[in-house]
Amino acid sequence: YEFTADQLKTFREIARDLGETQPMNRLLQGDVGAGKTAVALASMLVAVTNRHQAAMMAPTELLAEQHFASISRFLAGTNVRVGLLTGSLPAGERALVRDLVELGQIDIVVGTHALLTGDVKFHALALAVVDEQHRFGVAQRAELRGKAPAGQTPHMLVMTATPIPRTLSLTVYGDLDVSTIKHRPKDRAPVHTRVLSESRS
Repeated sequence: YEFTADQLKTFREIARDLGETQPMNRLLQGDVGAGKTAVALASMLVAVTNRHQAAMMAPTELLAEQHFASISRFLAGTNVRVGLLTGSLPAGERALVRDLVELGQIDIVVGTHALLTGDVKFHALALAVVDEQHRFGVAQRAELRGKAPAGQTPHMLVMTATPIPRTLSLTVYGDLDVSTIKHRPKDRAPVHTRVLSESRS
């Protein structure tokens, strides 16, 4: 897998932030298929390489499962341990993942709102990634951030496929630095958006 120039640029911006003591607050935006997940994964690997954990929260179980599958595929053959935590997991399996996360035996955990439940604790959460950030409230993002060990504040990366004009992003996301992936990888099929009448939906 080879990053596009935009992916490389945005990753470098994130990596620079991850090297600072001030916690990152960054918005990563780009169309569907632009490669945001790959950039987020590379960013999470920075945390893992430095012996910390990363979490990715998605708004639906289907999306969380898709992220888990693609991340697991990317990391096949490595020593990076990836876990999935959703509300529909059987109680025993969920308890096992929860325990492994708390013990630091899972490096990257992908999940839904289930990550926010009170019994989920991280051993060393350094980066929290939120996909489709508009589907979560400020309090929920703060709650995920609060899963880090006492006295520590993890870096925060939020992602959206909804283009946000610069003037609006400064107003709505004034507390966030903004990185934008403008071009899609060459091998990606184009995304077609259509409006259908109710009779055809």
